[in-house]
Amino acid sequence: MDFRQLTYFLAIVDHGGFTRAAAALYVTQPSLSQAIQALERDVDGRLFHRIGRRVVLTEAGTALVPRAREALHALELARASVGAVRELRGGRLEIAAMASPAIEPLSTMVQRFTERFPAVSLGLRMALTREAVVEMVRTGACELGLLITSSPLQSRDVVPHPVGDDRLVLVTPVDGPFPPGRAVRAEQLRGHRLIVGQRGTGIRAYVDDLQAQGIDVIVAVETEHRMAFLPLVLRGVGLAVVTESWADLSERAGALVLDLEPASAQHNVLVSRKGQLTPAARAFLEIAGPSIDRAGL
Repeated sequence: MDFRQLTYFLAIVDHGGFTRAAAALYVTQPSLSQAIQALERDVDGRLFHRIGRRVVLTEAGTALVPRAREALHALELARASVGAVRELRGGRLEIAAMASPAIEPLSTMVQRFTERFPAVSLGLRMALTREAVVEMVRTGACELGLLITSSPLQSRDVVPHPVGDDRLVLVTPVDGPFPPGRAVRAEQLRGHRLIVGQRGTGIRAYVDDLQAQGIDVIVAVETEHRMAFLPLVLRGVGLAVVTESWADLSERAGALVLDLEPASAQHNVLVSRKGQLTPAARAFLEIAGPSIDRAGL
């Protein structure tokens, strides 16, 4: 049974016979008859009594009419839904993001996208590491992912789209060990207590690199929860190296934000799955910013 057969069946019902239905459908009457015969074989029963040139529904045919109309209506709804998604008049886009780029640049990207395509729903899912972002995109849990990395992304499973850099800064209490307005040299962090993220994040890589250089810092707290960094700093538990996207929030909360020397930056990268993308995903990549690498589109 297929939708063509159901369309032909209802045309016969609505037009009162094979001849009129064939004319309305712009098909030959033999083609129409063959389709109905195939449908009758599928349902294992006669659908019409043929009385001269007239046809009358059998009991089986009468039972099929409402179900056929429901099926064709469902098909039209499906077509309309697909069309809405294709034309970005509906649908949903799932995006995975690490914590820091979820503040910026993701907020700006989302603002641009929703202003232009307000009917598309966005699902934002948190990932703790760049590997987790890549895995969520690779497996299809999300179509796009936003990660931050200090080194080139090595993955054959996703397509990277660089979307700009984010400087690292130091967040301290206002009465902390460093004066405002002056950059803090890396060696000045020696002996200080730091609040760090888990391994696999860019800001943790910066701290690990300090230790590799012989600059001994004290890991006071290691946490997966980025929102815990600022409260812990304000309570004097330690200092935090974070991306510049946290600067405004930190200053408004009463913390001091200082530059680091030498300057260090993390790279924001949108990743997409390989193969054909949905219209919503393609539109999001286009809106993401002028710096995006179009090669992966």
